[in-house]
Amino acid sequence: MTTLVLAGHGTRSARGEETLAGLRDLVREGRRGTRVEQAFLEISSPPLADVLVEVPGPVVVVPLLLAGGYHVHIDLPTVVAGARPDATVTAPLGPHPLLAAVLARRLAAAGLRAADSVILGAAGSSDPAALADVRAAARLLSVRISRPVTAAFAATGTPSIAEALERLRSGPAPRIALASYLLAPGFFQERLEASGADLVAAPLGVDADLAALVWARFDQACPAPVTSDSDRRHLVSARPVLEERNDRW
Repeated sequence: MTTLVLAGHGTRSARGEETLAGLRDLVREGRRGTRVEQAFLEISSPPLADVLVEVPGPVVVVPLLLAGGYHVHIDLPTVVAGARPDATVTAPLGPHPLLAAVLARRLAAAGLRAADSVILGAAGSSDPAALADVRAAARLLSVRISRPVTAAFAATGTPSIAEALERLRSGPAPRIALASYLLAPGFFQERLEASGADLVAAPLGVDADLAALVWARFDQACPAPVTSDSDRRHLVSARPVLEERNDRW
């Protein structure tokens, strides 16, 4: 049996760790016959290397990361190569239409109005490909909510959140809404909440679409027969993942 290992970045936020544990539990519920473990690249426990060494049989690692960058292209492959070179590592979670669906729900829950301007706020990266992934996610969200969406960054990347806010303040929209392109509460979510936007959505968090996306990544790396109605629903809901890497919008 193939084991799914969820590889997160790690966080010092207790709420963030609770959120990621909740996502892990939801993923487990999706396919109770498949072993699911959670591990982290840094800060949080257990470390990814330790989990990879202990898990028997074939392993598929799904990065709980929303874009490419150092952790996807350097850090994660290095850990896997040293601890479990036979493991398969999938693409990161984003960009993907299922993430756009979750983002739209978080904005609606925060009180998004028809006339609001929208920023997609991400942590950022020094890797241009990672920034391009976030901009692709902004385009998907734009289609989902039928209005322009500006990608902006809390740390590294342009425009910064502050620059995007300043630019949109000069426009006609009465309010600016900030969608959080983060998985869980923590340092960067606090930055978004302190940005001065009129409303800030919650992180992606624990969501059935996010769990379905994890299983879609797993299925790409480890095709398996569909054995239940639950599996069929997961595969149908996540079907766009099969084409996404060949079509960068």
